[in-house]
Amino acid sequence: MVKKTPNFEKALSELETLVEDMEQGNLSLEESLKHFEKGIALSTECQTALQNAELKIKELVEKKGKLLEQDLELDD
Repeated sequence: MVKKTPNFEKALSELETLVEDMEQGNLSLEESLKHFEKGIALSTECQTALQNAELKIKELVEKKGKLLEQDLELDD
């Protein structure tokens, strides 16, 4: 069974939009609750995507049955 990987960039962008809408303070209580609920779901999708990416990275650095723990250096 293949796990479906959430689209991290799409979910994060949508989450940012929801947060911006809520920060403006122009939403009704009902709209705010809907945005919050959707935001929680998107946050979970992002966390899942990041966890899947971490697992994939660990698989890629595995060598001869031993996991080589290495810090990832990211360019700024």
